[in-house]
Amino acid sequence: MSAPTSPADLYRHSLRLLLDKNIPAWVALWAEDGLMEFPFAPDGRPRRLEGKEAIAAYMRPYPDHIDLHDFPDLRIHQTTEPGTIVVEMRGVGRMVETDAPFDMTYIAVVTVRDGRFTAYRDYWNPLAVRQPGTDFSGSGR
Repeated sequence: MSAPTSPADLYRHSLRLLLDKNIPAWVALWAEDGLMEFPFAPDGRPRRLEGKEAIAAYMRPYPDHIDLHDFPDLRIHQTTEPGTIVVEMRGVGRMVETDAPFDMTYIAVVTVRDGRFTAYRDYWNPLAVRQPGTDFSGSGR
């Protein structure tokens, strides 16, 4: 498969990899110096992951905790900033530990340079992490 050519194509490809639970391939879409931020993260949760290795360590256990089934309501907005998109979406699935439904709304500001994610600000709902089985960051165990 050829590399995605636009930030929107790269983002759509990244969602397919998450649904396939292919975290190594998802991490491979990142620049070495990529930055992932969670501005609404509650205390005890990471707010900033600097570099591809930190992002990989954070994402590695994700499929063991959240079984994603779909990303409905995906809307990708172009911006006037080259390489930057704004994404609105929902992630739906189930919590692996409890089998409870998972339904999270996201807004993300994503920047791509040279075909790789360089910045990703994820504005997710911090109230959702109060559900059992949602803490896969290692901070709550």
